[in-house]
Amino acid sequence: MSFSKGINASMATKTKLRTKDSYCSFSGMCTNCLDGCIGLCEIGRSSVRGKEVLYPAPFGKVTSASEKDYPVDYSHFNIMGTAVGAYGTEADSDKAIFPAVNLETSLGTNHNKIELSLPLVVAAMGSTDIAANNWNHLAAGCAISGVGIVIGENVCGMDPNLELSGGKVKHSPNLAKRVADFKNWYNGKGFIAVQANVEDTRLGVQEYAIEKLGVEVVEIKWGQGAKDIGGEVKLASLERALELHSRGYIVLPDPTDPIVQEAYKNKVFDEFERHSRIGMVAEEGFMQRVDELRQAGAKYIFLKTGAYRPADLARAVKFASKAKIDLLTVDGAGGGTGMSPWRMMNEWGIPTVYIQSLLVQCLDKLSSKGKFTPTIAIAGGFSLEDHIFKGLSLGAPYTKIIGMARGPLTAAMVGKTVGEAVKSGKVPADYRHNGETSLEQVFIAASEIKNILGEDFNRLPVGAIGVYTYYQRLAQGLRQFMCGARKFNIDSITRKDLVALTKEAAEISGIDYVMDSDKAEVEEILSW
Repeated sequence: MSFSKGINASMATKTKLRTKDSYCSFSGMCTNCLDGCIGLCEIGRSSVRGKEVLYPAPFGKVTSASEKDYPVDYSHFNIMGTAVGAYGTEADSDKAIFPAVNLETSLGTNHNKIELSLPLVVAAMGSTDIAANNWNHLAAGCAISGVGIVIGENVCGMDPNLELSGGKVKHSPNLAKRVADFKNWYNGKGFIAVQANVEDTRLGVQEYAIEKLGVEVVEIKWGQGAKDIGGEVKLASLERALELHSRGYIVLPDPTDPIVQEAYKNKVFDEFERHSRIGMVAEEGFMQRVDELRQAGAKYIFLKTGAYRPADLARAVKFASKAKIDLLTVDGAGGGTGMSPWRMMNEWGIPTVYIQSLLVQCLDKLSSKGKFTPTIAIAGGFSLEDHIFKGLSLGAPYTKIIGMARGPLTAAMVGKTVGEAVKSGKVPADYRHNGETSLEQVFIAASEIKNILGEDFNRLPVGAIGVYTYYQRLAQGLRQFMCGARKFNIDSITRKDLVALTKEAAEISGIDYVMDSDKAEVEEILSW
């Protein structure tokens, strides 16, 4: 079985093979490597541009995700429907209709639950350019949709106008704006959270967000599914590299080195890399940090962990249980990010189906002992309604929220591009049949949003219309799947609503193999 395309070329790194249809499956090289080739594959490009080829390109303009074909993914499961009964509503054909499916959910351990209109969260958008350039559209879209969104790592540290006092954040215009971009459109459901990595914690970012910006939700970050190292971005000037170096970041090459400075001035290279440090998880330190955040005024505390080894997943579950964390987000390998090493994104970590299956095992063990089990969000490649249903079902009864990133960001970017084109009177050809004069003609949900917002619609970032419209498509598609399964609220979804299409998928997940599903009930039905 081949799990990977094996090609040392990808659209992500703007590399290609000379012999497109003939390559060595294990090395990824052209079958015949020709002396005289200028080298457009990853090996060839690396011999000229070196470590630049580690990352997807062009930086700041794209999001990227794994190309690897994992042995088991969510496509290896199918959703089960039934012709009998209803859960969450009356078993009445006039009442059990898909528009009646309730997609609301909640999180939190105290009586002040956070309510969400849809079981979705944008699981962290950090300091990368593509996140920053589209944040206002994305945040506003999430706010009017009543879902959650997390401000990712390094936003304060990357702020050119950051003000520090005693090494701690005194004022960050960038973070303040990000919070406001959500709060200005908040409708009473959903949330905005501020995440922190090692550098953010040292700078006191979350304390600043709680005290000065009125943020109620904070998230401790252990990692993400795309990489097992700290976050990274590229820097376009020596001055910027020196600034971030002075704030304690790892900057490569060393911008304080006179030789490096001379090379930059001579255009030997034109970008620096800023890297974050990896965290060092320990139970005592984690509990201490949770206490510090609660004392600082945080009403809700989340933990996000990445696609690390099973023992680290067990640590995340245990620590979240002991600290009574309000939401534990587990991010599986294969999802997308703004800038991670390309091969690492493909070849590192536990893929989402596998890590969610291990997660259920861990939570079952805690539950059987009477221990607290936190609300779970699962992330890692989810983009459409069938993925959402499968993620909720495979992780039932613990998973109540699906973490997404690339899908909503794509909706924001497309909404922005199309919306600005409509406003300028240049409707893209593919949408002209819908209309050429107004947002309401081109965006199917624009009139609905306008009815909700009234005159405020005119100041809504136009990409937010794209986000809301995308979410409404997901909502209707999810309601249809749930209605077919006769599940009329999120809590009604169980693991029995899926079947595994292969025995390997069944073995990994604990979901019934399709040919074994309902066996006992079938025998009972036919025993008359």
